[in-house]
Amino acid sequence: MPHLVILYTDNLEQETDMTALCRELADVMLAQQDHDTGEQVFPTGGTRVFAYPAKHFAVADGKADYAFVYLNLRMGYGRAEAVKERAGQALLAKAKAHFAELYEKRLIGITLQIDEGQEVYNAKHSNIHPLFK
Repeated sequence: MPHLVILYTDNLEQETDMTALCRELADVMLAQQDHDTGEQVFPTGGTRVFAYPAKHFAVADGKADYAFVYLNLRMGYGRAEAVKERAGQALLAKAKAHFAELYEKRLIGITLQIDEGQEVYNAKHSNIHPLFK
């Protein structure tokens, strides 16, 4: 954890490089630092960004070729409000920059939501984390 999941309307599939967006957003996450401690906010080995196109969708009234991008960052409980706010602002800024050219040409909505919470059950099995310790 943290995991950023991007759901987007399939009509964007041929218009933008979602793999590049995933890398850009992962890099933004990895660059986040806690201003109080100076520590990295999100662990390198646990940072994940996934993007999934929705082949079937309905957006607004359906009278135009609307597009939509929903970004949901799920993180563990306990980070300061200011840390979450800065991370959200940085991620949204990067998403807006990525889609800026499309935003000028077509109708598109972009939403970023951050969820956190204490897990009821949380198990990990990874040989990636040790690489970054």
